[in-house]
Amino acid sequence: MTPVEKKSAPEDYNPIRIGQEPHSRRQALGKSAWIGVWLLYLAGPVGQLLQPGVPAAPRIWGFLGLALFVLTYFALVFRHMWRSLTQQVTYGSLAVLLALSLVLSWTMDFSWLVLFIFTSVASGVVLTWQQSRWAIPLVTALLLAVGWHYPQIRDYYLFAYGLPALGCGFMMVGVQHLIRTTQELRAARQEVARLAANDERLRLARDLHDLLGHSLSLITLKSELAGRMLPDRPDDAARQVADIERVSRQALVDVREAVTGYRRPRIAVELAGVRAALRTAGITAAVDPALDAEQRGLATEGEGALAWALREAVTNVVRHSGARRCELLLTEEWEADERRQLCLSVIDDGIGPPPGGGRDGNGLTGLRERLALADGRLETGPAPRGRGFALRAYVPLAAPAPAPPAATAFPEPLPDQA
Repeated sequence: MTPVEKKSAPEDYNPIRIGQEPHSRRQALGKSAWIGVWLLYLAGPVGQLLQPGVPAAPRIWGFLGLALFVLTYFALVFRHMWRSLTQQVTYGSLAVLLALSLVLSWTMDFSWLVLFIFTSVASGVVLTWQQSRWAIPLVTALLLAVGWHYPQIRDYYLFAYGLPALGCGFMMVGVQHLIRTTQELRAARQEVARLAANDERLRLARDLHDLLGHSLSLITLKSELAGRMLPDRPDDAARQVADIERVSRQALVDVREAVTGYRRPRIAVELAGVRAALRTAGITAAVDPALDAEQRGLATEGEGALAWALREAVTNVVRHSGARRCELLLTEEWEADERRQLCLSVIDDGIGPPPGGGRDGNGLTGLRERLALADGRLETGPAPRGRGFALRAYVPLAAPAPAPPAATAFPEPLPDQA
């Protein structure tokens, strides 16, 4: 069986973490770069200040005003991403941006009209829809009014500055709506997981009640009966005590089977967990579709061992590998003795194994022991492409059922001859 690799879902690959707080320095730098790249549109004002012949006073005033504008813009947008802002901070920062846009674009050059676009974007980011639907057209109207001050651009400044300010502002309103919707969906998914855990606890409590209710009631009844029989009828009391022992042993067996069923890990459950772990760590997951399918011929112990292997391997990838991509593959292989083996492969592109192999940690040692109990084995080493680490866990598959024998064709009897 050849493993087929599928592209990760959009939720598995979110390097900018839109709508989420960064959990590492790399993610914070990614967010900063995504916001800072739009400052390239300030090349026009900077170029105007660097032109020869610009007096020193306007040049100093321009650089100071531009620096104040950029710092206010960054402080407003970044603080909005990580914490809720008070109305005073929000309105005050927007007022500073709008004032600088008006003064600088009026006193310096028409290229400074681009500041209105940033002000419009900031309004779409930090204001509610009821507020931004009025603020963005107002900023655009002020841009058009100031732009009319420059006759040389009256033929095209509506399309060069006015429409981008209006469009970018309302586009950010839509982006903020998508971010809020994503956050609500994420919260709803967490609530569903919590409710599912509560349902599982209720089901466990109900099953334990069904298992133990009758047995404990019977033990209590027989204990009272044995107590009444003990002085005068010791033989009958001994039989009741023997029944108590039998019932209690059976109850213990039932509880162990029930708890074992709850504690047994499953590949589907672990796969959902490792996807979330890789996504949180910013690692792209390439998952073989075979992992989502039901595995026929896989014993309960084998599935539990593979689930533990999947959890341990991905945990090591997240904590120690420094990888950017991780492949999860599930293949069926034949051994030399004609036995079928199911192989789980976890391959990353990280730093790989230490030189000389090194010793297994406690996690891998325990994993080898679990696989050995399921008649499986563990193999570790460098990734096939030469960079990264590869972990392969093997467990046996049940032999396929033999095909029913074909019906034997018997020759028809010859007719009796006269």
